[in-house]
Amino acid sequence: MRSILAKILFWSFGTLVVSLIAFVVISSSISSRAVRRGEPFGRLPVMQLEDAREAFESGGPERLNHYLQRLNQFFPGEHFLTDGRGRDLLTGDNRSALLAQAKSSWNPWRFFKNRVVIALPSEDGKYWFVVIMGAPVSIWSFVPYYLLILAAVALLCYILAVSLATPLNALGRTVEQFGRGDLAARLKSTRRDEIGELARSFDEMADRIQTLLTAERRLLQDVSHELRSPLARLSFAIELTKTAENREVAMAQLKKEKDRLNSLVGALLQVTRIEGDPSSQNLENLALDELLKEIVNDCSIEADARNCHIELRNGPHMLVCGDRELLRRAIENVLRNAIHHAPDGTSIEVDIESVASNARITVRDSGAGVPGGLLGDIFKPFFRVDASRNGASGGVGLGLAITQRAVTLHHGRVWAENVSPGLLICMELPMVEPGGTERL
Repeated sequence: MRSILAKILFWSFGTLVVSLIAFVVISSSISSRAVRRGEPFGRLPVMQLEDAREAFESGGPERLNHYLQRLNQFFPGEHFLTDGRGRDLLTGDNRSALLAQAKSSWNPWRFFKNRVVIALPSEDGKYWFVVIMGAPVSIWSFVPYYLLILAAVALLCYILAVSLATPLNALGRTVEQFGRGDLAARLKSTRRDEIGELARSFDEMADRIQTLLTAERRLLQDVSHELRSPLARLSFAIELTKTAENREVAMAQLKKEKDRLNSLVGALLQVTRIEGDPSSQNLENLALDELLKEIVNDCSIEADARNCHIELRNGPHMLVCGDRELLRRAIENVLRNAIHHAPDGTSIEVDIESVASNARITVRDSGAGVPGGLLGDIFKPFFRVDASRNGASGGVGLGLAITQRAVTLHHGRVWAENVSPGLLICMELPMVEPGGTERL
């Protein structure tokens, strides 16, 4: 039997049959001990034997008949007193067959026959006291009740088997579906038992595998797409070093292309780590306003080199739960993007404020902005609005993509708006109360 449903039903019915046999044997054994000499029920026939013998020896057949009639009146069955050979002392009938039946070997089923014969000898062997009574228990009287119990147990066992087999079959189908490549296959079980825990563990595993595979596929696609241009320029720079008159300039160009390639690979790996391994985050409660001040201080040198200024507006103290380095990189990417596109002599406005239960960070530059229809696309990997912005920044189009994925992993959101003049990027993160922890 390969079906768990069949196994449960088989063992349940088998247990029921074994319990029936055990019930019959135990009942017969108890009934047998009850009629043996020395037991409370067994001592009653002994007393009746002594009384019948006394009645016969003191008053003859007439007194014996009177005593036996009283026994038949108050006790179930028929009662006889015979001599040592089995002759009835009242009628003279031969009762030896009853004696032989009573003396036969013990049979546990005899109490379920039509009648039971009990024969007790006197101590001197001169008399036998015989009792014939109907079977105390008839096996057929148990059949209707046991069939009712059987039906109830069968129904309960069937419900149990179905409740166990159905989710396991669903799990098997889902695993098979997932194995065929359907990464969206899930059980979504609401059970609270071990099967429910197994189903939820599978869903968590499937989510993890889907995330890893999706990140890997995206990395391969991104790498195959984006490495073509820098590799081509790198090959051209290598050839240029062979023929250029000024080899130092050629080597500088080669180093520049190498640095761009390293930057691209590093950014790709960071995006993959962010999206593919959420469990690698080091979560802690951190002051977002203080982190923002550190980032602004770090970026001020670059802003000064580009002849622009970062203006940080002091905001309230805010706590968020997250990965410090991941949030640092997300905010820093937005701020560096603004620095790269801010015109000379302008200011970059950085603000932090509390909006409902979220902490909102805004970064605004005074550049040319982004066409309205492309505001949502700037957070896509390798998206560039135009060649001039890419040339100014020298980036690979992954900074804002990293920001969006990092903020999303912290259960926040990020968006961009055109302002007059420039571009405004907003980031919102859920805040936590002092001493609390936001579960990510």
